[in-house]
Amino acid sequence: MEYNYLGFDINIGKSKPENIVHREVACPFCDVKSLKNIIEIKNDMIFLENKYQVLQDAYQLLIIEGSECNADIPDYTLEHMQELMHFSINHWLNIINSKKYKTVLFFKNHGPLSGGTMRHPHMQIVGIKNLEFKNMCDKRQFEGIKIAEKNNVVMNLSTKPRVGFTEVNVIMQGLNDIDTLAEFVQIGVDYIMNHFSVNCSSYNLFFYLIEGNIHVKIMPRFATSPLFIGYNIELVPNNLQEIAKHIKQLYFDKKND
Repeated sequence: MEYNYLGFDINIGKSKPENIVHREVACPFCDVKSLKNIIEIKNDMIFLENKYQVLQDAYQLLIIEGSECNADIPDYTLEHMQELMHFSINHWLNIINSKKYKTVLFFKNHGPLSGGTMRHPHMQIVGIKNLEFKNMCDKRQFEGIKIAEKNNVVMNLSTKPRVGFTEVNVIMQGLNDIDTLAEFVQIGVDYIMNHFSVNCSSYNLFFYLIEGNIHVKIMPRFATSPLFIGYNIELVPNNLQEIAKHIKQLYFDKKND
């Protein structure tokens, strides 16, 4: 088994602000005038260097998704969601195409169980110098029960989840249907946060470029199973068909009436 090890600077990590739990802590992303090392601003979206470069042999960047601190993906208009995906994916692909890094991660943390520290909606891009992408995912983790298909984009429910239980996949063939990708990702996040069978306060988005196609994994976050932590056993729930049917009914069947 191959492993991915990456250094973490504890001293920098200790200095990072946190306001997901400690809501009294001021939000640095709301204070736009104080932000440093901004690379691009488009409307109220901002692409900039991460002030806290905690990962060693890496380059960390942030995408501030908008000016509203307490909003999130389910709250966005479809137009803003599509603009956000175009803006973010373009910068992610530019970092990949720079050839400066062996791997370029693109992900989002939301909520107290997501691993994030800031409530203000944002995503992260991380260029890693010395880790190979081939060790970071398995294409089988994107196989699943089809929920919807439109143009070049498919949404499914993972039958071989990466961590376990319910994971929504959105897969785009090629790079030219980002509007539909954005629509499906927004639906997946809205379902997890507002219609899931159990109350969910946290999720992650993970983006992967695999053989020229963009794969997105939408992962609700709860306390992680000890079977996965200790033994790498992914639990697959026996109600995936019911969940897939529920998502279809909520978001897609009504469009075809």
